[in-house]
Amino acid sequence: MDLLIPDIGLLFWMVVVFGLLYFILSKFAWAPITESLKEREDDIQKALDMAEKTRIEMAKLQADNQKLLAEARAERDAILRGAKETADRVIAESRDKATEEGNRIILKAREELQTERQTMVAEVKREVINLSLDIAEKILKKELSDKKSQEELVKSLVAEARLN
Repeated sequence: MDLLIPDIGLLFWMVVVFGLLYFILSKFAWAPITESLKEREDDIQKALDMAEKTRIEMAKLQADNQKLLAEARAERDAILRGAKETADRVIAESRDKATEEGNRIILKAREELQTERQTMVAEVKREVINLSLDIAEKILKKELSDKKSQEELVKSLVAEARLN
């Protein structure tokens, strides 16, 4: 049991060594240790503050990016809508111009056809007249080849002239 109960001399020297060690550590070691711990705590706090600030800034940037993306989409939609309206307008104008041009060409073709028809009718009339005159001349030459036929024709024409 002697081993479990310390001796007074040993206890005294242990207190003296512990006090001396405490004094030396408090004078020379604890101040730098506590100071370095305080610096480390400050550095960690600064890093946490910086991380929080960065997180907030990233959230703000993300919101700005979303806003810019929404604006870009709206602008894209507006441009596409404008392009579609322009394309529709150009198509409508082209269709109207094509219809006008087609109507003008049809009208011109009808006029040319009418003119050609009138020209052909006049030509046919001239041909009929020429043919009629040729036929009449040949018939008259044949019938009026003798003197007696000529006198009878003159008498009949005179008689018809008086009746009219």
